[in-house]
Amino acid sequence: MEERFERETEGLRRSWGKYDRETLADYLVQDVEDPRINIQSILMRHFLVRSLFGERFAELMVHELRFALVVNWLVKLLRKQARAGQLQAVLDALMSGEDDAEGLAVPKYVSQTFATLAMPNYMFDLFNWAPVETTEVPVPEHLMATFQTIWREVLEAESRGRVSVLEPACGSGNDYRFIESFGIARLLDYTGFDLCEKNISNAKGMFPNVRFEVGNVLEIKSPDNAFDYCFVHDLFEHLSVEAMEAAIAEVCRVTRQGVCVGFFNMHEADEHIVEIVEDYHWNKLSAIKTREIFERHAWAVEVIGIDKFLASKFNCGDTHNKDAYTIIIKM
Repeated sequence: MEERFERETEGLRRSWGKYDRETLADYLVQDVEDPRINIQSILMRHFLVRSLFGERFAELMVHELRFALVVNWLVKLLRKQARAGQLQAVLDALMSGEDDAEGLAVPKYVSQTFATLAMPNYMFDLFNWAPVETTEVPVPEHLMATFQTIWREVLEAESRGRVSVLEPACGSGNDYRFIESFGIARLLDYTGFDLCEKNISNAKGMFPNVRFEVGNVLEIKSPDNAFDYCFVHDLFEHLSVEAMEAAIAEVCRVTRQGVCVGFFNMHEADEHIVEIVEDYHWNKLSAIKTREIFERHAWAVEVIGIDKFLASKFNCGDTHNKDAYTIIIKM
């Protein structure tokens, strides 16, 4: 590895190593980042399911995305300390086909989702459940796990040859936890690596029989075309532009068929906006330039702006991060 990348690696290692294991274990798995309702995590799981089964479960995927939008809207209401009566009014408005629930506007994507479901359905449970007091409380686990349960049951009967999957910057198994709980992991030969030893220790503690390793995306210790697929979230913005290009080349080098990448800070402009924060970067990446980098290594690159995707497909303009993008690469 080049000396400049070794220095950058040490800075990244220091940046994450300063956190304790408990903080790292909870990072990116709560609130809007909860992989059960985070759109980019859902698209990543759909990427894996498609790699196994093609479009067999396309309809279920659409329903899961709708579920995530509804729950995210409910979470926002709870954050504003919605009263139990307001939530019941939402359900009444949905059943009567109205878009106003006692002064609360019901988004079109919520009413459209309700119209796609047979009755009774999970939205009855979501809006019949309500906190007794007007305080911020989490949506109960059994409701959050609605599609977790559905996917596990649907995939339980499936059997086929496993595909090999690599996840650089896997954190404390942040997304793997849900790949496993959704019933997808048993169909994969998974390897995850991370620079931070504390993250790997956390992941191994939860999944002692899964291949989690300390590793560096700038120098992946695997031969060419070692994995069928690769996915990675929230990594490339934290690298210098030169290191990002090297990391993309490494990811593509070891992957045979496809890559799914989640970005949290991207825009449509022609240039990257480089910002250094202490020992690492917090760049706003150009979707145009990033596409061009991937196109050097792949035959097809699909750039999905999450905000535009949700607006065009579901009439939803409520995404919590308008700078979020997912890129799907076919090798």
